[in-house]
Amino acid sequence: MRKQLLFALLCTLTPILANASVIYRIEQITMPEKNTEIINNRRALASIRPYYIGASYNYTMWQSYTTDTNIALDGKSSSSFDIVAGLRIYDTFRLEANYINSNAKWDVISFDTDIAMMNLIWDARIDSLYRMFNTQMLVPYVGFGAGAAWIKGQNNTNMDKNMSPVLSAMAGISVEFNNIFALDFGYKYIYLFDGDNNIVSDFAPSAHQLRAGARIHF
Repeated sequence: MRKQLLFALLCTLTPILANASVIYRIEQITMPEKNTEIINNRRALASIRPYYIGASYNYTMWQSYTTDTNIALDGKSSSSFDIVAGLRIYDTFRLEANYINSNAKWDVISFDTDIAMMNLIWDARIDSLYRMFNTQMLVPYVGFGAGAAWIKGQNNTNMDKNMSPVLSAMAGISVEFNNIFALDFGYKYIYLFDGDNNIVSDFAPSAHQLRAGARIHF
């Protein structure tokens, strides 16, 4: 009798244990894993073409300035070109160096500037679309930069110092035709800390700048 009961119990438990083992193996196979593809897509473009060079045309509007002694200086506009070289660290983050030579003019002051800057730029990509297609033609961007300006007085202007720290802030939009070529259209605000000279002793020049340029990635 006991043997019959044990046999019946064994026959009952065997399918249950077998099913449990199958479920356990299925659960092991379907356990969620870290989606490395999505993470790697954050560098989909950066991993293919991380470097770029470019150039832009700049229309600079030097701002009028009133000194502490109430001397009013009327700022003029000037045109210039700059060159850039950059590294795309992530698809949404760029590190960019640029050099620009520009003439700055006011009523009775004028000088020539060579400005070298390092910029941090964030590209605003639409995440859901970009992750699917790895491309986005219109890409807004914002950034800021810091650097130095080497200043040389012109005409009757003699500078107290030949170098000044520079800060900038920028915003614009890029038109990315593919992962090689892009056009940039933007705005930049530039602030020089020290523009003291023989005419004005407390001068800190600033400018609004409109930019149009192109980049080639490789």
